[in-house]
Order: sequence, then structure tokens, then C-alpha cells
Amino acid sequence: YPDLPAAVAEAMEQGFICDMFEGHAPYKPRYVLPDYEKFLTQGSAWLELTAPQDFDEALNALRILYHHVPSVTGMPVWLGRLDHLLLPFVGELDDETLYRKLKGFWVYLDRVLPDAFMHVNIGPDDNRICRLILRIDNELKQVAPNLTFFHDPEQTPDSLLLQAVKNIAECSKPHIANYPIHRDTFDARGFGIVSCYNALPQAGGANTLVRISLKRVAEQCQGIDDFLGCLLPHYCRLASQLIEARAAFLHDESGFFDCFLVKEGLLDEDRFVPMFGIYGMAEAVNILMDKENLPDRYGHG
Repeated sequence: YPDLPAAVAEAMEQGFICDMFEGHAPYKPRYVLPDYEKFLTQGSAWLELTAPQDFDEALNALRILYHHVPSVTGMPVWLGRLDHLLLPFVGELDDETLYRKLKGFWVYLDRVLPDAFMHVNIGPDDNRICRLILRIDNELKQVAPNLTFFHDPEQTPDSLLLQAVKNIAECSKPHIANYPIHRDTFDARGFGIVSCYNALPQAGGANTLVRISLKRVAEQCQGIDDFLGCLLPHYCRLASQLIEARAAFLHDESGFFDCFLVKEGLLDEDRFVPMFGIYGMAEAVNILMDKENLPDRYGHG
């Protein structure tokens, strides 16, 4: 394990903070979001692939690259904004031909990379690939890949939103993201949504995720003032130290950022950010209510 201050190691052992079982010394980031558009434009010298010229070549190139995109699961977590990636390669193909090709690709993803963390983004504009992906996902009802639909009141027609909502009722996908809010938060190179709701920089990602158990902190405190004024800031500092230790090993010692994904411009080390999480909030609120002799309950008061 990377060297940790004694207080951080003790807080981990006691369950106040955790590293999400990412492994001891991280040799790959938690979430990786390559610039797939750049890859499809330039190909890859490392993979000995020229830039694809048609729809079949684009699908094949993505199949190959996905196997070389690591994450905390050992499989790719983000597969890109697939409708926007594939639209330039549609050419004169009709919808039924595209449907057959995309359906085979969708089955491939589920059978070869069977991980529900694996995520595709579509939308917010109405286009043939977006509609076909929703149609195929509804028919197959696979666990993988997971799906987030970008919604924009200025771009997304109600008919497309309705198709997405019907899919949710059929197969619990897609998740819906507020596209304008996310777009305006990030720079021109863009973002991706991974694992349903995590918005991260495209051509970057998340180097690690550390979480605090609010329940454990609440159990130790004397009351609300002690919780907010003393213990929670203390464990936030320890979590930050854990993030720093893990990120330092990944960036400075693991060798990950010497890989071809960085050298060919698909990833930029400066676009990786740590994730700071919390859990156990409902239990923490109820514990604090009890310690203050208050009747309210989380979600009810």
C-alpha cells in the first residue's frame, strides 16, 4: 500500500473512510474516458490501425480499442458518445442495415465485456443512431452496456424523450442527464457520464475514489455541532490525504501515464481528477436526531 499517515490508516481500519476496494497500489485510474473521436480520426500506431473509412471499420476499431481501456473493473467504463462517434460513418446505409450492424455490436459488448459499470452516452439531438440504440436496447434488455441519455430542452424533441422514457419502463435504461448544465460546467473538449451519474472530463477521467462513512462519524460525535464543526472536517482531511497518497502513486510511480493512450493524445494526464464520496447519510441523520432528542427522520422530517 502507498505510505499513509498513521491517522489515515487507523481511520480506514475503523471504517470511517474507505478506498472502494480499488486495490492497494493503483496501477490504473478508476475511470478512463478516452477521446474516441480523435482515435477514429487518426487511428492508432500502437494498435497498428489506420483511421476507419466506413461503418464496419469504425465498429471494429472501437471493439479493439475497448480492450485496451482499463478501469477499476479491468474493463472499459466509458464507451463514448456512441451516436456522435458513429454518425460520420453512416454514409448511405439504410436504417435496417444499421440496425443489424448495431444489434450485433450491442450483443458483442454484453457478452465480451459483461460489466454494468460500462457506460454509453447518447443524445441530446435527434439522430438515427440514437433512435436505433434505444430500439435495440429495448429489444435486448441486456445489463450491459449501461446507458445515459443527454437531454436538452433546446435540442431534444419530445418524441425522442418519450422513447427514452418508454425504455426506462421496459429495461430501467437510459438514465437521463441534464445536458446544458454539464456542458456549461466543462471545457470545449467535453465530458462523459459514467456509472449512471458521474460527470468527468473527456480525454481524462477519475484517478481514484475515496468515501467517508457519515454513519460512522455520526456514531462517534457528541451531537450536531461536534459532527459538523469537528469530526466531519477531521475525516475530510484524512480522506484528502488518502486521495493524495493514492493519486501520487498512480501518477508518479505506476507508469500508467506512459501508455499509448496518453502518447497518442487519447488521454491527457492533467484531465484526471479525484472523486470524493460520502455514504450512510440517512443513518447519520437519524443518529444525529437521536443524539439531539429530535423526533425527525431522514426523508420524513
